[in-house]
Amino acid sequence: MARGSSASEPSQRQLRVAEQIRHLLAEDLMRGEIHDTRLAGRSITVGEVRVSRDLRHATVFASELGGRLQPAALLALEQAGARLGARMARRMNLKYAPRLHFVADDLFDEAARMERLLSNERARLQQDDDEETDGTQE
Repeated sequence: MARGSSASEPSQRQLRVAEQIRHLLAEDLMRGEIHDTRLAGRSITVGEVRVSRDLRHATVFASELGGRLQPAALLALEQAGARLGARMARRMNLKYAPRLHFVADDLFDEAARMERLLSNERARLQQDDDEETDGTQE
């Protein structure tokens, strides 16, 4: 095990490789280098990549601008995973090609949900304050 890390914390190498994969995948998606009609015209973003300790598996959290990643797009990415992993290994000089596993990134959906909850609570508190102010002024 790497010095100064626990079993649950990723090593510096894992973090570095994950960030390189994220950057290269985002670049490929932006350039349209993944040729699949299910991805045509979609703006897909890679929010995070988590790599296993042996660097052979990478979980890619992807989302689509403006909403949740559609199942067809997720399937297209998953089917291109082996080819993309081999491409990453060549570009990054890795001994083994990482197996890319794509999952829909819920982070933006969850953030929007939390913002709505907070907005509703702020509005409720403001309404309560307004009612108290109206009641004391009479």
